[in-house]
Amino acid sequence: MDASLRPFTHKFVAVLNKKIPVSLLMNALGHMTAGLTASYPSIIEMRFDSYIDYDGGNHKSISDNPFIILAADNSNKIRTLRNGLIEKNIHFVDFTSTMTVGTYLEQQQRTKETPEIELEYYGICLFGEIDKVNELTRKFSLWR
Repeated sequence: MDASLRPFTHKFVAVLNKKIPVSLLMNALGHMTAGLTASYPSIIEMRFDSYIDYDGGNHKSISDNPFIILAADNSNKIRTLRNGLIEKNIHFVDFTSTMTVGTYLEQQQRTKETPEIELEYYGICLFGEIDKVNELTRKFSLWR
């Protein structure tokens, strides 16, 4: 079968905390997406492709898979999702308030000194099989 006709089996999902300013969420989303892609064990499943425009311009590394942005009411909803992803062994990357302000070394130290229950989650980005991902994310609404 032509690779372009293969059915989708996986998808990307980002769940972002509605209480955080959008400018901070966009930074977090960028970091999470880069980390998710860099750490995923099988890049082939992510189905990155080149899109060629009419003039022959190459628009590289765009995933054929869906990428859905959802909204969480608060940090605790993301924490609960994170725990479910761990339980179901679904690949994810999260971003917390400790990962902002100062140098990356200061951010790492601040994260290390903060108990998980005290972390404020800005968002979580995940990639996995559609049915398993839907099971854990269906309670979230689309980002508006």
